[in-house]
Amino acid sequence: MPKTTVLFASNIDDPAPWKALFARERPDVEFRIWPEMGDANDITHALVWRIPNGVLKSLPNLRAVFSLGAGIDQIVVDPDFPREKPLFRLVDAGLREQMTEYALYGVLHWHRRMRDYAAQQAAQQWKMHPAVHPSKRSVGVMGMGVFGSDIACKLASLGFEVSGWSRTPKSVDGVTSFAGEKGFSSFLARSEILVNVLPLTDETRGILSTRLFDQLPGGGALVHLGRGGHLVEADVIAALDTGKLDFAMMDVFPTEPLPAVSPLWTHPRAFVTPHIAAQPVDDAAEKLVIENFNRFERGEEPVGRVDLSVGY
Repeated sequence: MPKTTVLFASNIDDPAPWKALFARERPDVEFRIWPEMGDANDITHALVWRIPNGVLKSLPNLRAVFSLGAGIDQIVVDPDFPREKPLFRLVDAGLREQMTEYALYGVLHWHRRMRDYAAQQAAQQWKMHPAVHPSKRSVGVMGMGVFGSDIACKLASLGFEVSGWSRTPKSVDGVTSFAGEKGFSSFLARSEILVNVLPLTDETRGILSTRLFDQLPGGGALVHLGRGGHLVEADVIAALDTGKLDFAMMDVFPTEPLPAVSPLWTHPRAFVTPHIAAQPVDDAAEKLVIENFNRFERGEEPVGRVDLSVGY
């Protein structure tokens, strides 16, 4: 029986813990680290965050690809990605809790006017602003999958008026559901605070644009932790400049790292973070990957299979 060989490739992850994981849990598996690939014919599985275009296609005996994150955009951006091969993503591994923490922080940061109080502290100014009950704040969550549903549920539990929008109808207690193109404008019109956790598809690419911002009530906030390809940077800057958006907290961008020349770095209404909304927790990520790997090898269905026809 041919030897099982995993190729690890990432420009952000330390390969050492992953090599130790396979040595401990699957000592029968050979573990190679890109670019020291060796004979391409040996590679049967790929554990990837990012790998140069064309490499995966060049592996004739590749059986499956496992993403090192919840996203797969950085993998399928490869025009030669072998779409016939099964691709699995990390659907949790501690990511859900972090995404919800980030979204709640962004919502509460604007809701409780913490940006204003930070400016007042710098100016040594003691001034109270009127409080607003969360039931008077409407929050819209775009993307009602595992992450979005949890975010919406937690916001509703805090008393916010929460709506959710998704490609197909979803039911979450305490959340008003909108779906598809038909419900999109109505959803946006009631979203004073907009939280984006959509997957990146052909339909959602560039969705955070002037066309969308013009349908919001105005003067509210954006919390963007979906995918970099959703954001039209010039349009969000224009919305912040004109006051269409009062605040934008953004974790992902079309170009990363965010270029030093981007006005978002110093914009007084922008809060920039370096793609940290959800980082795989080592133990949880390792456990999920090795369980998925073993399931696949046993002929069982791993968690997180990607449907490339819809993009997630």
